[in-house]
Amino acid sequence: MRCPLPGVLPLALKLSWAWKNVGCRGISQLRGAMRLVQFHAKGSATEPRIGLEERDGGSVVDLNAFDASLPKTLREFLEAGEPALAVARRAQQSGCPSLPRSELTLLAPITNPDKVICVGMNYVDHCLEQNVKIPKEPIIFSKFPSSIVGPYDAIIHPAESNEIDWEVELAFVIGKKGKHIQESNAMAHVAGFMVAHDVSARDWQMRNGKQWLLGKTFDTFCPLGPALVTKDSVSDPHNLGIRCRVNGELVQNSSTNQMIFKTEALVAWVSQFVTLYPGDVFLTGTPPGVGVFRKPPTFLKRGDEVQCEIDELGTICNKVM
Repeated sequence: MRCPLPGVLPLALKLSWAWKNVGCRGISQLRGAMRLVQFHAKGSATEPRIGLEERDGGSVVDLNAFDASLPKTLREFLEAGEPALAVARRAQQSGCPSLPRSELTLLAPITNPDKVICVGMNYVDHCLEQNVKIPKEPIIFSKFPSSIVGPYDAIIHPAESNEIDWEVELAFVIGKKGKHIQESNAMAHVAGFMVAHDVSARDWQMRNGKQWLLGKTFDTFCPLGPALVTKDSVSDPHNLGIRCRVNGELVQNSSTNQMIFKTEALVAWVSQFVTLYPGDVFLTGTPPGVGVFRKPPTFLKRGDEVQCEIDELGTICNKVM
């Protein structure tokens, strides 16, 4: 069997196919969920490439090899819109070869967003854990994009803090630009979902006038991944098991059905204030079980390993260094 590759196309993605013969094998696993990734191929140039992960932990189809006209970052891929997604679907169905994980390094699915928007106190059970009232409006803060690292990269324990804490979170990514988006139309602006770890320096979170930013945005404090799972591949983003383990011990175990403000409400709320762009990342809050509310409080130390897992999306694993 031979596998077609499209020829190089203009970035506008007006597709006219040229065929090139390469060997191929079946990738039937891809015909379910579409899992978009960014990666570096080992031994190749340092610029990222985009691909389709067969499954969580599986091999990756190189979309830039399938169609050399595609952008090489997922943010640019999302900016290209439906024509780019059509190419990815074609690749998913083509049976083209995939790269084994031993030949690549996964990056965060989005590495250079315009915004990283975070939501505090957004799980009912997390509010109960703190004995605080359920918010009537979303509590919004931010991380700088420089805090983003990949799904298996190290978390650097800053010398400036002694209270580094874990927070597993559901993240979603904007796929279509919008302002003043109606809640009823919000999902049309969402590309998909992924796992996030909102690493937090609690001592700094409570300093600086109790502005949360500094405690949330140290370098490496936003691991993302392992893939951006497109929204049509997720059964119900608001009914997924969500868990965190530290050194194998289960420390957070809940469901996204505990979210107070769901995806649609968050898109509508935030877009009142700012324009949302393709690639913008939302972190939607954490369930109970964080270290600061344990008795006694427990914090991460160098050498610890944190696994964050969400059903249907996958697992990220980051060692504290």
